[in-house]
Amino acid sequence: MKFSVCIDAVLPGADIGKKLRDIKGLGGTAFEFWSWWDKDLAEIKRGLGETGLNLAAMCTKFISLTDPAQRGAYRAGLAESLKAADDLGCKLLISQVGNDTGQGEARQRQSIIDGLGSCVPLLEDHGVVLAIEPLNTKIDHRGYYLWRSAEAFEIVDAVASPWIQVLYDIYHQQIMEGNIINTVRANIEKIGHFHAAGIPGRGELFSGELHYPAIFSAIDQAGYTGYMGLEYFPVQDPLGELKRILGAAP
Repeated sequence: MKFSVCIDAVLPGADIGKKLRDIKGLGGTAFEFWSWWDKDLAEIKRGLGETGLNLAAMCTKFISLTDPAQRGAYRAGLAESLKAADDLGCKLLISQVGNDTGQGEARQRQSIIDGLGSCVPLLEDHGVVLAIEPLNTKIDHRGYYLWRSAEAFEIVDAVASPWIQVLYDIYHQQIMEGNIINTVRANIEKIGHFHAAGIPGRGELFSGELHYPAIFSAIDQAGYTGYMGLEYFPVQDPLGELKRILGAAP
């Protein structure tokens, strides 16, 4: 299993250079973050060069795909994000789809499909995958449209492009539907990235109800070769937990 540390969640506060040096020092090989537009990209680029880490993922601009009127703005935000991704050597962008507009499931789903389809040529030109993310609407993202993993996989099937995949967040999907291992096994070819956190509380992986060693093993056995993003909010010493996880990585 290859791990990517979400520096915005796991290592808040410290400067980016220190975060990357800490990850490298603990045996990590990759990191990720949320928004790129409020960060010092030159500093990130220096850190990449100094540590040899990979930038596994970052987000595109948070603009709605459920609202057709926002499609032009979404594409413009994606174009900006792809430029930043090129500069930093990042090959995967994370995309949320926006809140429920109240216009009905079929209309909003088609808006997402059409919007993503219009982005495929841009993604192909840059060689970057766009991963849409279902989120939980019970605790963290009330009002968000896409919460069912099955619908996310159906959207990917409808777009029918290798440049559009799903970010499967184990924390969010355990809250909304469970059945993690069976769902992953059935859809692994559509999953471009994973996120992991403990439940309840979104803290450390090994303190909650999920048995992550079994989940990681099942994902490996399914043939997944991408990154497992560590996107949790530490309750205890963050470096201690990272050492436990990254030190166990092959």
